[in-house]
Amino acid sequence: MPALELDQQIRSESFKNNNNIEATETYEEYKVEVFDYTKRAQWLRAAILGANDGLLSTSSLMMGVGAVRKDSKTMVLAGIAGLVAGACSMAIGELVSVYSQYDIELTQMKRETMAKDFADHYFETMKKSLPNPWQAAGASALAFAVGAVIQLLAAAFIKFYVVRLVVVLAVASLALLGFGALGALLGGAPMLKASLRVLVGGWLAMGITFGLTKLIGRTGL
Repeated sequence: MPALELDQQIRSESFKNNNNIEATETYEEYKVEVFDYTKRAQWLRAAILGANDGLLSTSSLMMGVGAVRKDSKTMVLAGIAGLVAGACSMAIGELVSVYSQYDIELTQMKRETMAKDFADHYFETMKKSLPNPWQAAGASALAFAVGAVIQLLAAAFIKFYVVRLVVVLAVASLALLGFGALGALLGGAPMLKASLRVLVGGWLAMGITFGLTKLIGRTGL
């Protein structure tokens, strides 16, 4: 009997160890495969929005000015003004917006930790997951400037009016596809669908701006 009980005990321990090993391996595989994109989204959203806005607004502004003025100097100056004003506007808007979100989430977090009597270190750990307003503002402004500079470099050295417009449109289209693909890649979304969505939206914005400015310019206003 003692030998039989010992054999059963050894088999039981072996079974438990095997289960623990399998559970550990399964957990390790799961831990490797799962990635939390919400932390990356804190600055990714601001950067992608800023880059697309900088590229698209500057392109539309330059296309609109190019619809009524054919000289490159006026077109480039309009782009520079749009870059400075847009980058400042994006940074301030992002800072105010994210700070409002930060204050609301921080207040709610304090209420929950006090109600559930959590420890202070748990509150500090949760606080680290909140969005960083300054990081979002900096990412948005820098990305806006990068998007705008792409168009300025494309148009600054081209004197012929039609060629300049075609180059601005072509560069904007390629950059929109690139920004859309980059955002999808970093965010784990389908690249083709995201790129086409950004491209079509950019074409609509530039087309509407060019058409309306051309129409208003012809009326003599």
